[in-house]
This record gives sequence, structure tokens and C-alpha cells, in this order.
Amino acid sequence: MTVYYRDFSLPETGLLIYESKHQNGGLVAKHHHKIYQILYAIDGAGTITLDDKAHHFGQNQISYIVPFTNHSIESHSKLTVLVLSFREESLTSMITPDFFRLLKKESFVLGLNPVVASDIKLHLKKMLFEQRNQDPLSTYAILNSLMNVLITLERSRTSVSYTDANTLRAERMRSYLETHYFRDITTKDLAALFEISVRYVNEIFKERFKTTPMQYLNNVRIERAKVLLRETDKDIVTICFEVGFENISTFYRTFKNVTGISPNKFRGMHPLS
Repeated sequence: MTVYYRDFSLPETGLLIYESKHQNGGLVAKHHHKIYQILYAIDGAGTITLDDKAHHFGQNQISYIVPFTNHSIESHSKLTVLVLSFREESLTSMITPDFFRLLKKESFVLGLNPVVASDIKLHLKKMLFEQRNQDPLSTYAILNSLMNVLITLERSRTSVSYTDANTLRAERMRSYLETHYFRDITTKDLAALFEISVRYVNEIFKERFKTTPMQYLNNVRIERAKVLLRETDKDIVTICFEVGFENISTFYRTFKNVTGISPNKFRGMHPLS
């Protein structure tokens, strides 16, 4: 089968995001190009082939395609895909080359859990907005979202797999709390993200980690606060804000409940060298 080379014209930013619609039975012939692409399936289903290996491709699945990967898409229904195309060389003026060296140089297809899908969709929507509403800061905002998408994909791709559904949910909750501890998070928020009841959130998390999600979240925040108290001279109110507490009194109370001493006393026991 003939493999076509496709040349893409990208804007000066080196990045373009757009919607691609495929009719039932539609085929994008096997081709390759010298740019990176991220394909996010918004709706519908089909098959994407990467270097002769076929993968199911449907809603909330994403494909990361590195330069010169032979690939094709066949749709099994109306398939709507968001395409993010970018050149590495156009971005390295603002993103250090070391960042790209941390990413695997291989193409893959990944099924996203609800939390990761929500996070990636948010960044893609931000990129669409910035692309439409250009201002002097838009390029930086787009690059920031791109880096977040790439980091999320790489971490999701290399995460540990679990076969038990409840274990998998609990591990994903734990991962979410450890990477979003600075946000205002409630058990109801977790229930909405994972599309289960509040009671079920508490049950499966406690079964796995012997504590509730909110207790775990507080422990994560306090551990981070201890690092900042030991290693920086930041004001305690700033540390309180940085680790996700809404007010200083709650921070002091929680810190003492977890450690047995106040933040001031803890800092006094660990003076900066």
C-alpha cells in the first residue's frame, strides 16, 4: 500500500488546533508527516492504525503521533476528532529542549479515565479559545496548555495498571488528590469526577488506603507544608494558601492535629541552614 507524505502549513506559533469530521465508513489513507499530532476523539468510533498496528479509537480516547509515524483512520460511525498539530522546533524557543527529551519518542493510543479526560478537555478548550482570541499573551497561554496536555499524557501512559475496578478507582482518586491538593476539593467533587456516589467514594478509598479521601488530602497538604516550612522562608500564610487551605485557622488546626505541634514550632525545630 502506498504511504503518502503530507506537508502541513502551521502558523508562526508552530501549533494549530482544529476539528476534523469523518463520515461513517470514511478513510484517511495511510500517511506520515514531520510534525507531532495529538488526536482526541470527541464523539463516534473508528480504528486508527499506527505503523501497521490497529487500535480502537472512540470517545475519550487520544492518540499521540510522533513525526514520520505511518498512520491512517477508518471511521465506523460519524467520528469527530480534535486535532492538535505542532512542530517541536517551533516551540523550543519558549520550551526547553530538555522537556521534549523527557517524552517517549513513540506513538500510542490511550483510553482516558474521567479525571484525565476532563483535565485534557479543559486544556484543549483553552487552546481553542486562545487561538480564536489572539492577544499578546495568547501564544504563551497556548504553550502552557500544550505542556500540561503532554505531561498528563506521559504520566497517564506510564502509570501502573490495576485489574480490579475499585482498586483502579481508588488509585486514580489518590493520584488526583496528590496532584491537585492545592485546589478546593470535596468528596462531592470526587464523586462527580468519577461518576459514583459520595458514599461509594469513601467506601472504596477507605478499603484501599485505610483512611478517607479528605483525611488523605489533609495529610498530603501537611506533608507539602512541612517541606516548605523546612526548606523556604515563606510566610506561613503564604504556605497555607499554596498547599490548598482556605484560611489560616484551619491550616493551624489541621497541622497540629496531624503533627502534634504548631507550624511555628515545627519551623523552629528545622531552621534553614
